Amino acid sequence: MPRTQRNDNFIDKSFTVMADIILKIMPAKKQAKEAFAYYRDGMSAQADGEYAEALDNYHEALKLEEDPYDRSYVLYNMGLIHTSNGEHDKALEYYDEALELNPRMPQALNNIAVIYHYQGEKEKEAGNFEVAEGLFDKAADYWKEAIRLAPNNYIEVQNWLKTSGRSQIDVYF
Repeated sequence: MPRTQRNDNFIDKSFTVMADIILKIMPAKKQAKEAFAYYRDGMSAQADGEYAEALDNYHEALKLEEDPYDRSYVLYNMGLIHTSNGEHDKALEYYDEALELNPRMPQALNNIAVIYHYQGEKEKEAGNFEVAEGLFDKAADYWKEAIRLAPNNYIEVQNWLKTSGRSQIDVYF
């Protein structure tokens, strides 16, 4: 049974009905509409924690979707799933692909930075201080770019950049 027919809660059902109406009236090629349907089902599965099903839907959406901007969000969501599963190298690949298609995606930059920061913390705990500092520096570079694109976001990161000596800028926004 397609995911669109088994949403149990009111919000999911309402979203599905609205999305179906939009799909029917939107002036787009059939292929683009099919890609959106797979993307929508992927988001629904992802929200339910059904990551394998979500990834299957996202892969199908990528086969059909031609628009680089839309493809970037599919790839971004795939990165989120791999991040949740602790597959950081795979997540980084998807975030990088998303950024190649849409360089103005601060959330992907932020997530890359979070992964590098996490890896830096692990290296620091293991006593590999030089490696940790390198990873923290990479995280800082990605966070600076994310903040440049979305200056009112990532306030805690802005504080970390300043207190860690990785940014001399007092205020980004």
